[in-house]
Amino acid sequence: MFNFRCIQKLLQYIKFFIFLIIENAFCLFSLHKKKYFAGEIVLITGSANGIGRLVALKLAPLGVTLVLWDIDDEGNKETSRLAQQNGANRVFVYHCDCSRREEVYEQADKVRKEVGDVTILINNAGILIGKKFCDLTDEDFEKTFRINFFAQVWTCKAFLPAMVACNRGHLINTASGGGIMGLYRQSDYGASKAAIIAMMEAINSELHHGGKHGIKTTIICPYFISTRLSKGFKSARPCLFPVYDPEYAASRIVDAIKKEKFYLIMPPAVYLLGLKIFLPRKAVLFLESYVKFPESMEEAFGQKKKD
Repeated sequence: MFNFRCIQKLLQYIKFFIFLIIENAFCLFSLHKKKYFAGEIVLITGSANGIGRLVALKLAPLGVTLVLWDIDDEGNKETSRLAQQNGANRVFVYHCDCSRREEVYEQADKVRKEVGDVTILINNAGILIGKKFCDLTDEDFEKTFRINFFAQVWTCKAFLPAMVACNRGHLINTASGGGIMGLYRQSDYGASKAAIIAMMEAINSELHHGGKHGIKTTIICPYFISTRLSKGFKSARPCLFPVYDPEYAASRIVDAIKKEKFYLIMPPAVYLLGLKIFLPRKAVLFLESYVKFPESMEEAFGQKKKD
């Protein structure tokens, strides 16, 4: 039997689900123009490979100035070279370990002086350790939160004030389907991604009530994308929960930015799994058994795979 708290959570989830339906319908049928990128200064974290690189390459021909942050200097230089081949006129490369607060603020100061105020921030950097809760060390948890969550806190704190000052800008923060629903071998990862969702919901509310309607926020919540992060993860139910091709995922992300969507959740089945918090334990276990997510995670991240 539901208590008051469960009913309250259910109503919140229904409101969230209805909002997503309305937002997607509006984007589908509205005639408003998409975002115009020319002249924007776009900073991307984790730009040396994977989704970060692909998003940079898709934005390159749109007249933006690209600012690329990563700890992989060679990979970042290659992203810069490819972006210029794709039509980018101005590309700035910085070595930045986003897990270190002082370094984030130091590099942010350099960007402001050398490039200008960032108008579009794409927080993409992240890690997935893939251990069970009892196997995760304290250091593992701290590392996951520094890279996945606190790095986004520090970049937003570094660049949002200038956006607020001119009431113009766009924050794009990468969360995960794992932040909407607790998943096997993702206790640290899911918690860090859930924190991003909560933070961005709060920032969006503060901007709205502060009259800063010129600043947009987008929360990216994918299931799995076939990049280094996923370590060859294979979905047992690809029709419901596909592992997305990186090119396709990057196109969806850029499209969500163009349409200024608040959420991008893919695939749609992730919405349904979010309902499991209202189900009896046996129903949850049956659902997980059908999806076979634990087996897929064991195959990709289990001890035998590591050995």
